[in-house]
Amino acid sequence: MNLFPLLHEDDDLLVLHKPAGLVCHPTKGDEYSSLISRVRLHLRATAEPQMVHRLDRETSGVMIFGKTARAALALRQLWESGLVTKEYLAIVQGSVAADEGVINAPLGKNESSAVAIADCVRSDGAKARTRWWLEKRFRREEADYSLLRLRLDTGRKHQIRIHLRHVGHPLVGDKIYGPDEQLYLAFVERRLTPEQERQLILPWQALHAGRLWLPWHGRELQFSSAPEPWFAAFAETVADSPPPWDEP
Repeated sequence: MNLFPLLHEDDDLLVLHKPAGLVCHPTKGDEYSSLISRVRLHLRATAEPQMVHRLDRETSGVMIFGKTARAALALRQLWESGLVTKEYLAIVQGSVAADEGVINAPLGKNESSAVAIADCVRSDGAKARTRWWLEKRFRREEADYSLLRLRLDTGRKHQIRIHLRHVGHPLVGDKIYGPDEQLYLAFVERRLTPEQERQLILPWQALHAGRLWLPWHGRELQFSSAPEPWFAAFAETVADSPPPWDEP
């Protein structure tokens, strides 16, 4: 089994592409059901990997692990100092009017949501800032869409997803912050109907962590991974067979 696409490996670092639909942390499934379990299989007990950041289950893209406790500590210090830059690609609903912008909107728990993990924009929330640039606007048969490039100046939970919804352009395929959060509840309970799948358009939220930069031992390292075929096909408006739906 192909555990994951490997981007870089040395004595300290393991850098990989996390597939969409794969959780980062262990689950009740088998040893292939989480990213950290697959990383352990890859290393074959030669090192104990440490996860220093994470991506949502449905987000694909670059992730970096420390292969030693010393390397993981150094990575965490870089994150805490704001010295790591991550860049994302997102496909959003609607034709975005401006060519670039900044979203400043504090985030906190959404106490009115039926989804326990949902947050929202709220005045008493934690500071959150997202910068974005338009890559292109495009139209498919059903609606208008935009492809955006984004960078985070803060790292709040679900920040990109909530900020994009806040400005009226939610992620395509977002089950919590998209057209109806009941889609998320139906998904985790394994009762999504064909009509609900059509509402979501894509099986996973269209968010990809495409590039990551960090200083490391006097050098600047950069790692990148391309969007997955289902994401690229939709953004390029290429006719394609429907991608498979992931089971929760």
